[in-house]
Amino acid sequence: MSSRVTQLHYAWIVVAVTALTLLVGAGVRAAPGVLIKPLEAEFGWSRAEISLAVALSILAYGLAAPLAGSLIDRFGPRLVMLGGVALTAAGLAPLLAMHDLWQMHLFWGLVAGAGTGAVSGALGATVAIRWFRKHRGAIIGLFGAATSAGQLVFLPLLVTLTATGGWRSAIGMLAAACAALLLPIALLMRNRPADVGLRPFGDGGAEQPAAERAEEIRRTPLRAALRTRDFWLLAGSFFICGYTTNGLIGTHLIPHAVEHGFTEVTAANAVALMGAMNVVGTLLSGWLTDRFDNRKLLATYYTFRALSIAALPLVLEVPQLFLFAIVYGLDWIATVPPTANLTAAIYGRASVGTLYGWIFFSHMVGAALAAYAGGFFRDTLGDYHLAFVSAAVLGFLAAALSLRIGTDGLRAPVIAPGELA
Repeated sequence: MSSRVTQLHYAWIVVAVTALTLLVGAGVRAAPGVLIKPLEAEFGWSRAEISLAVALSILAYGLAAPLAGSLIDRFGPRLVMLGGVALTAAGLAPLLAMHDLWQMHLFWGLVAGAGTGAVSGALGATVAIRWFRKHRGAIIGLFGAATSAGQLVFLPLLVTLTATGGWRSAIGMLAAACAALLLPIALLMRNRPADVGLRPFGDGGAEQPAAERAEEIRRTPLRAALRTRDFWLLAGSFFICGYTTNGLIGTHLIPHAVEHGFTEVTAANAVALMGAMNVVGTLLSGWLTDRFDNRKLLATYYTFRALSIAALPLVLEVPQLFLFAIVYGLDWIATVPPTANLTAAIYGRASVGTLYGWIFFSHMVGAALAAYAGGFFRDTLGDYHLAFVSAAVLGFLAAALSLRIGTDGLRAPVIAPGELA
């Protein structure tokens, strides 16, 4: 009977460790929405001052992503994951004794931001492409769902800890979670299937066709990619993705909801529901990415996102808030699988860590701009309505940009053999 037992492929252990890392990182990223009002109350800092620290964190997060992607391509995911998680913990711990705004800007803004950026989108895309021959879009979707689950798991806990023990209790819990995560990464994470004597999952052992082998090693240098239209279309649409997700909604939805009569618990539950729907939407997006035109998927996601954000200023009742959470949540991170897949198809799978990292940086520049702009216009105008309108308009623009992206790898630059090293 034991001969009939199928041994678990080590790829799934790598997936579990990677997903757990992304989940904890997402929990850290979700904290600002909970912390803004307690920090205002304790220190008297303005919404714009706190939002600037959040924007710096998002920008550091985004800048770390391509740098980490390059390091992943060179040294493998394991070392980068250890460094990123350790850096995140090192950024969170000093906040427990924070008294001045510059400490928020330095430790949350730069240190924790860079740490979480090291274990972000480029990590999941690279792991999926290295460890799986089939179902790569679905695995990238699974990692996106893990990010959503981090929001779902941590947000209610952060709200409860902040309400009962103060915001320092919430920060302490996040720092402890990061420290505990170092052990499974050190013991279980591996860089490639060859490290454990295996082939990628879905590789039956038959020799790959020449075209498939060439695709595995095809690489486009960053300088060559920057000269193509598709890179800027991917980066531009992902800039808008960041503006309309992490930056605006992720940072400011809870303060906006509280100021419009909802309790903090209700607002946090709505964001948690948004995270739950995002798990569904991202998993579905991964499945769709393997089967349908990725450009049309992106256009559809951005259109529905723009419509839902346009309606947000009209949301005044709890059922309406939860309806927004459901509709918006379905495509929060649904854009990740098709964007990463298009990057691999156009520029080569060996380039995903570096090029998708820089495309992800564009995403976080958009998020940083929205995080600060949301706080600035809230202080200036008294509400977030102008920020929501701008996000809706940009969402429709992103849909148009997505349809202009090339459909296959034929548009990628021709790489000389010497450049493949």
